[in-house]
Amino acid sequence: MSDFTIKISVNTQYLDQHSQPQRNRFAFAYTVSIENCSDISAQLLSRHWVITDAKDNIQEVSGEGVIGEQPHIPPGKKYSYSSNAILETHAGIMEGSYTMRTEHGKIINVPIPAFSLARPQSLH
Repeated sequence: MSDFTIKISVNTQYLDQHSQPQRNRFAFAYTVSIENCSDISAQLLSRHWVITDAKDNIQEVSGEGVIGEQPHIPPGKKYSYSSNAILETHAGIMEGSYTMRTEHGKIINVPIPAFSLARPQSLH
């Protein structure tokens, strides 16, 4: 059996139509892809996010699964989902972890590398 390896990648987007900068409300969407690079399947059980805005305010979000699901990810397959975050500043950083269970019942904490959320700068 090879090492248990999960690859996480994230794409982000600023949601101008859902943001209200004058009210310190900045909306972002993010799509996470979770690729099982192992030779055994795994189930995503829970998530833990740490969201830090440009003023160093920290929000922590934990819960079961992602978007109401606890997906099983077979070997060599990818699971993707989209969600969103609201910040009080124009930029921030998200990072965290997923708790996963292998088909053999082993519980593994998979880190989610930090990624930035940033409002595009105007070219005026």
